[in-house]
Amino acid sequence: MKLFPLHLIPASPNVDFMRLRWVSIGLAVALAVIAAGAMAFKGFNYALDFTGGTLVELRFDRPANVDHVRDQLAEAGYDGAQVQTYGSGSDLLVRLQTEEGQDTAAASSTAAKAVLEAVNSADNPAHITRSEFVGPQVGKDLARNAVWALLFVIVGFLIYIAMRFEWKFAVAAIMTTLHDVLIVAGFFALTGREFDLTVLAGLLSVMGFSINDTIVVFDRVRENFRNLRVEPVELLNRSINQTLSRTIITSFVAFLSALALYIYGGGSLEGMALSQMMGIVIGTISSIFIACPLLTIGPLKVSKQDLMPKAKDLEALARRP
Repeated sequence: MKLFPLHLIPASPNVDFMRLRWVSIGLAVALAVIAAGAMAFKGFNYALDFTGGTLVELRFDRPANVDHVRDQLAEAGYDGAQVQTYGSGSDLLVRLQTEEGQDTAAASSTAAKAVLEAVNSADNPAHITRSEFVGPQVGKDLARNAVWALLFVIVGFLIYIAMRFEWKFAVAAIMTTLHDVLIVAGFFALTGREFDLTVLAGLLSVMGFSINDTIVVFDRVRENFRNLRVEPVELLNRSINQTLSRTIITSFVAFLSALALYIYGGGSLEGMALSQMMGIVIGTISSIFIACPLLTIGPLKVSKQDLMPKAKDLEALARRP
């Protein structure tokens, strides 16, 4: 990896990653246990998308500053209010959590009036264009659909990797991916950050990024076996080193995109951008220190027979000029 006159990564790195496999797997298990404990005992701070509440659409005479409106609502006692623009810059969408015991349309109307009073000003008057109550049943439906989406992605990954490689590779890749998602989700549970649909979208993108990095390494493992006659541990280590530059460059560019979204995307996209940044970093580390080391322990330990190319691959190679 070369950046201007600087070589950040040697052309042919030779780092013994597999020597640290027990330390890295132990640390990964410890972090996963902490994350699972935070999710089980502390739980998530679910946003209006999942809990239900009041939805208020406001129209200002002139474009409004979203952060300023959010600060005004916080001063009025609505610290957890979600504010975002839609349509023109003069239209804002405000979502409020429903207070305990207040789940009726009347309470929603009262909250809408309080919002208007908090954000209205003489220099930029505001008007309510729509106000409605979102019931908790909608949030339950969204949560159920989120679980189905997660299961669909996991099953799809398992089928694809098992067909392209071997079942041991598929299980190792899914375990690595679930570990990455678990750590990011556990962070949101532990810190009490708001968990909404944008964060859920960020978690799904974390799965895609993590599995992509892992597949790149596994693909190099398969290619190397055709050219190298070494033990599986050494072969796995060489494959990680050979893909190291590509992994870091890809992750760095993706991280910059998520960072730009975090800085300039506003409060409504902050959770998604944060989950993506964490997922990119953790996914990069896991593809190096977890995915391949899993293939050296227990029932997932690969042998030379597991790394043998499939028959269709040999036939395809034989047909090449």
